[in-house]
Amino acid sequence: MANNKRNKKQSPLRQLLNPRKIAIPVVIGLGVAGYKLYTDVDFKAFENVDFNWESAMWLLMALLMVVFRDFGYMLRLRILSDKKISWRNVFDDIMLWEFSSAVTPSVVGGSGVAIFILNKEKLSVGKSTAVVMTTAFLDELFYVVMVPLLFVIVGTDVLFPPSIETVQFLGNELGIEQVFWIGYGFILILISAIAFGILINPVGLKRVLIRVFSMRFLRRWLRGAYQTGNDIIATSKELRSKPFSFWVKTFTTTALSWTSRYLTANFIMLAFTTFTFKDNLIILARQLVMWVIMLISPTPGGEGVAQLAFENFLEEYTPLGLAAALAIIWRLYTYYPYLFLGAIILPQWIQRVYLKRKLISFKKV
Repeated sequence: MANNKRNKKQSPLRQLLNPRKIAIPVVIGLGVAGYKLYTDVDFKAFENVDFNWESAMWLLMALLMVVFRDFGYMLRLRILSDKKISWRNVFDDIMLWEFSSAVTPSVVGGSGVAIFILNKEKLSVGKSTAVVMTTAFLDELFYVVMVPLLFVIVGTDVLFPPSIETVQFLGNELGIEQVFWIGYGFILILISAIAFGILINPVGLKRVLIRVFSMRFLRRWLRGAYQTGNDIIATSKELRSKPFSFWVKTFTTTALSWTSRYLTANFIMLAFTTFTFKDNLIILARQLVMWVIMLISPTPGGEGVAQLAFENFLEEYTPLGLAAALAIIWRLYTYYPYLFLGAIILPQWIQRVYLKRKLISFKKV
């Protein structure tokens, strides 16, 4: 009985259905937004903004970037699932995937829930694991490639805003540049290990993981290391036979999604001000630095931390007094839609996945 209760308690579905999962990020977001609106936003500054049809066009472009971001994810999932999931169901799955990320601390992520969702779409556990691990690999690969590319173009001297001197990282106070390069180095090591495991020697990587996590001070994570090793082996079986064109398609859809995600902020800012093409590239590059800071956020979906990061990193490219307001608008485009769409789609998805299956079983009887 105790085991059954524990399993129910840990069910990904029950976690998503928990109203607190939505309430916590909403309360944090409203609290931060209210505080910033009261203390930092100069509403008189809006009088200096020449809001016209061009401004409306940029806001529509920002909305289009949100659509492209989700379309890229949907297309990638269709390719990774070998088109076994219909377009209609792919939309639900991506919205629920984003919803799980929105209600989960950034340091945890929504991968476990994503595997659960795909498994309920009649993909095997091995296939579901392979899809989720591959998306993570492609996301990190895009980041690893884009960082040096943009940094070479704009130079590293403009990447780190002087307004942020130090941040707390693993209990230590470090400079923002130090935190970024530590984070980037970790991602580089992680993606190299995953690439080695998936494409070259999955069994060897599992053995290394088990050996490392068998050390006394890491032993508490040994079970997770076993599971990760098994996931890598399952993923390798699914992917090693894929042709080169498969990787070109999946990486292209990944690039579409992430580029659209970053350009959303650029277009929102262009609705209220103007800047040069090089400034656009600098804003893109600074968002790459922001992403590492948001990645270590303990709050659900990085809520609260994201607004503060936007304000501090991009303040010099926004009209005076409007950085906090634009940060809130940015989150209205990139975060809250997934929070509310997920809450709407989840009950319908449960009905489709569970009740339809029960009806089929009933008819067979």
